[in-house]
Amino acid sequence: VEGAKVINVTIPPEGKVVPAKLIGYDKYSDIAVLMLQGEDLKLTQAPIGDSDLTTVGEWVVAIGNPYGFDHTVTVGVISAKNRNITVKGIHLEGLIQTDAAINPGNSGGPLVNMEGKVIAINTAIIKYAQGMGFAIPINQAMRVYKSILSYGKVKRAYLGVEVEDPLPDLLRFLGLTSLRGALIVNVEKGSPAEKAGLKPGDIILSINGVPVKNKDDFYSKLSSLQPGEEVTLEIQRIKEKRILKVRLGER
Repeated sequence: VEGAKVINVTIPPEGKVVPAKLIGYDKYSDIAVLMLQGEDLKLTQAPIGDSDLTTVGEWVVAIGNPYGFDHTVTVGVISAKNRNITVKGIHLEGLIQTDAAINPGNSGGPLVNMEGKVIAINTAIIKYAQGMGFAIPINQAMRVYKSILSYGKVKRAYLGVEVEDPLPDLLRFLGLTSLRGALIVNVEKGSPAEKAGLKPGDIILSINGVPVKNKDDFYSKLSSLQPGEEVTLEIQRIKEKRILKVRLGER
């Protein structure tokens, strides 16, 4: 929708064309919110699932208009979760990967589970790859939707750290038996992280008691938090575990 002067929505099965108003969009999640203009549309809302409860190997159905072929349905499984990819310079985080065939024209179409509930929105492919499609988890999409309706934009939490996956040898040296966590490699000056006492070399083990698996998992968990929220971080500093409380800022 970016740059569009006129937006129309075609409603099946009659193919009625209805104008739509752009309420807002967020290029960092590839989500737009539209309001259909018209009366007596008689639309039925698709049931919304919980993308956090999806599992790898679960069967899913992708619906869309690939290359203009209306109402195409493809079937596959969830191949992976929390995938991060870069599309046209935009870094998309926490995506669901599926091998259900997705092509240009599928974007914006639903990815539904075997109960017919929408668990994600199809968004991207990797060029020349086969069986690698990506979809925005519906929980993430709903957060964007609600934020746009409330504030006209998406509010994102800001901690002020850059993290990487810690090497297994480092974790063993620190006495950690579980190979998980996110290693802080940089702390921004004046950030909530610096004010809370976080330092480069700290390993974030959990957020609000929920274990952090790796770098991608850390960024995914951070994206689900709100500015102004106080969070509890469990960290490993040298060979000592510490608990720190951080008041998140707004990115």
